[in-house]
This record gives sequence, C-alpha cells and structure tokens, in this order.
Amino acid sequence: MLMRALLGWLRREPGHCRMVAIPTVAAEDARRPGRERDGLVAERTRLTNTIKAELALWGIQGFKPGLRKAAEHLEALRTLEGEPLPPNTLARLHRLLKRRSLLSEQITAIERSAAQAVERDPTGSNALILLLIKGLETAQMLVHEVLSRNLRDRRAVARYAGLTGTPDESGSKRREKGISKAGNPRVRRGLIQLAWRFLLFQPDAALVRWYRERTAGGTGAIRKTMIVALARKLLIALWSYASARVMPEGVVLKEA
Repeated sequence: MLMRALLGWLRREPGHCRMVAIPTVAAEDARRPGRERDGLVAERTRLTNTIKAELALWGIQGFKPGLRKAAEHLEALRTLEGEPLPPNTLARLHRLLKRRSLLSEQITAIERSAAQAVERDPTGSNALILLLIKGLETAQMLVHEVLSRNLRDRRAVARYAGLTGTPDESGSKRREKGISKAGNPRVRRGLIQLAWRFLLFQPDAALVRWYRERTAGGTGAIRKTMIVALARKLLIALWSYASARVMPEGVVLKEA
C-alpha cells in the first residue's frame, strides 16, 4: 500500500495538487488475467515463428505448429535433399512444440476462468462485459483497463486510449497530424479490433450507420482511417454507458 501511495505522489502533474487515482487492490487484480494472456499469446507467437524459421533453414515450408498432432508430423518431414531432419534439430523442435503446447493450455485456462467469472456474476463490471460479449478477452480488457476508471470527461477517456488528435498550429494555419498514440496501447489496439467486430455484430447501431455513410465507395485507406474515428466514438459511447447507463443508439445487448 505504501508503494502504491508513493507512486501516486510521484505521478502528480507539475503545478497541480490532483493525484492520479490509485486503483483498488481488486481493480488491479482484475487486470492481471488479461495482461498475462497478452504476454502468453505473444510468447506463443514467438515460438511459432521460431519453429517455422528453424524449418525454413532446411527448406521446409507450410508446417503448422498449432495442429494437435504437430509433434508426430515432425517425424515425417524431409529436407530439400529428401533426408529426415537431423537429430539435434528434431529434438529442439520437439522441445519448442512442448513449450508452445503448454502456453496454449495456459491461455485456454485463463480464457475459461474469465468466461466462468462472467457467468457467475453478470453484474457490476461484468454487466458491461456482456454488452461486448462477441469478444470476451477484448471486452474484459476494456472494462478493467479503462471503463472502470474514474475519468472526468470524454476528452480524458479518448486521451487515455491515445485516440486524440495532434493538431499542428502555426499562425492562422492548423492541420492534423493524426492521433497521438500517447495513451494505453493495449486499449487502443483492442478498441480498433472491437470496432471492426462492432460493424459485423451491431449493424443497426447509429455508429455503424455513421461509419457506412462516410466510407461508402471509399478506398481501403479511407476505411482504415475512419475505423480509428469509429473506435474513438465507440469508446466514448461505452464510457457513457458505463458511467451513466446511456445506451448507444441501436445497440442490441447480448444475453449471458
């Protein structure tokens, strides 16, 4: 507790007496599964790439480490010369596959535990998760990382996610240099992923109509630019729902 209080004191803005809100023990603990899952997924991806790179040295392409019988398939692989994989290389690949399999089991365990937690108690923060149930991991990350925080207004919400503009002003000229990306990168990535899913699973929402009207006939570059704008609007709409129970227009809640 003393360390957390000290961190809050150190984070005071210059010239201001306001301290950054310190999360409760429960709130901080609730963020742990999602952050751990992100780390495990990244480690699994790294192992997958290592396995494929190792096989590429012997001219082998197309191997899928995620298959249930991937270890058995290793024995049948042949190099460009038609020879079996050398014993030390084969042993290393088996070890890499075992580590990857363990990571997959741990990821599955975290996801299962998260789903059970929402089923046991569909109230409080879990009620907001149910609004986004088409992507449970993303939903939990957004709720625990940003929507449960005590942010004072819409600008603070967007700024926390790094979805605010960066205007460049010089005299009477003003131009936008894109979003700042200075906020929480996990929230920003999750929101953009959620925005794409939102287009699919909430087709009658007002925000979806807003996006469709502005991208009709547009190129892929325009759609990618506008999806960031949609992500920002979606975050603010979800924050309004979380703080004041203002339901986004046209959104249909999913049952638990």
